[in-house]
Amino acid sequence: MTQLEIVNGATSEGAAGCCEQSEGQGELNVDQAVRDRYADAAQEKEQALCCPVDYDAKYLSIIPQEIIERDYGCGDPSKYVHAGETVLDLGSGGGKICYITSQVVGEAGRVIGVDCNDVMLDLARKYQPEMSQKLGYSNVEFHKGKIQDLRLDLDAFESYLTEHPVKTSADWMQAQEVADQLRKEKPLIPDNTVDVVVSNCVLNLVGKQDRRQLFSEIFRVLKRGGRAVISDITCDEDVPVQLQNDPTLWSGCISGACREDEFLAVFEEAGFYGCTILARQSEPWTVVEGIEFRSLTIEAFKGKDGPCLDRKQAVVYNGPWKAVIDDDGHKLMRGKRMAVCDKTFQIYSSQPYQNDITPISPHENIPLEQAQQFNCHAGSLRSAHETKQGKAKESIVPSTEDCCGTDGCC
Repeated sequence: MTQLEIVNGATSEGAAGCCEQSEGQGELNVDQAVRDRYADAAQEKEQALCCPVDYDAKYLSIIPQEIIERDYGCGDPSKYVHAGETVLDLGSGGGKICYITSQVVGEAGRVIGVDCNDVMLDLARKYQPEMSQKLGYSNVEFHKGKIQDLRLDLDAFESYLTEHPVKTSADWMQAQEVADQLRKEKPLIPDNTVDVVVSNCVLNLVGKQDRRQLFSEIFRVLKRGGRAVISDITCDEDVPVQLQNDPTLWSGCISGACREDEFLAVFEEAGFYGCTILARQSEPWTVVEGIEFRSLTIEAFKGKDGPCLDRKQAVVYNGPWKAVIDDDGHKLMRGKRMAVCDKTFQIYSSQPYQNDITPISPHENIPLEQAQQFNCHAGSLRSAHETKQGKAKESIVPSTEDCCGTDGCC
């Protein structure tokens, strides 16, 4: 049960290292280093960018070779997407994951790619008509934006700047006001509109000073119950400052890598639950000064916020561990009926917990408006009598034949 922390197991030291700017890291212009390298890589294939990935050949067959050759990733988050979903791809590049995902979600689904690199966007948009014709439907769109600022539509903002060039400080202040107005009135990605946020080896390219905002934005745009499925390069030790200040290593998905445990912790810090490692590269992709860098694909869910209300529900943790603790501190004992609030009960009845938890509903339904406040941190058991409250007491004794047939029970 990888979604829950084993009692007395190792705990994370927090996500500070993944999000906080290290001393001296500000000397490197991360955005410029990344833009320059990926603009070149969009025009001519670069072997050193990220690690090889085996994608499902049936989805690649209709994608133009130019897009496949200019794709740079370290995992395949598209394999965890489902039909009919709205998917947002952060750092969509040449559009490969978007065009794979468009086939997975089908005509009823929608795929949104966001990237701030003009050359990559041109490549992705170039083949939209061709891909729509091959698929028989059009469900993919590409937008210019920074993945740590998903409210600002950079295409719309650039249209304003074309008509109102910035020549003075007053012009600059006016442009900032227009940008804020666009974020508020016409956000690129509105709140609570996306089923799945995917990304393939891009989050590590964002400067550490912007990462808390990045994870906050991922959380903001997801619907309640939505999830993030992220493939990224991680490391097994902290990256020293001198490597963080190397533009080639940073733009090459190395210097900006999160430490493995911090990568999961930063999602938890942003409000996600059920953070799970879906895939981990066994052998490192590369090693720099003894530090191992490898691909990690994780999944994290949104939707644990809200009041804790008691509707007399219980859950049984099936095992194999003797006890586990979830992201909110609920301690579940194997085989015991644990009392939980309605919110937690609903979460445990769905992914990623449903295969590990047996939910027990009460005999009498208690409407939410009549439910009392529940202390989720009490760790209390729920008696069988309590869940059966209101059920008539009766005895049903099976006959020998009903139990095991004509040969008897034993």
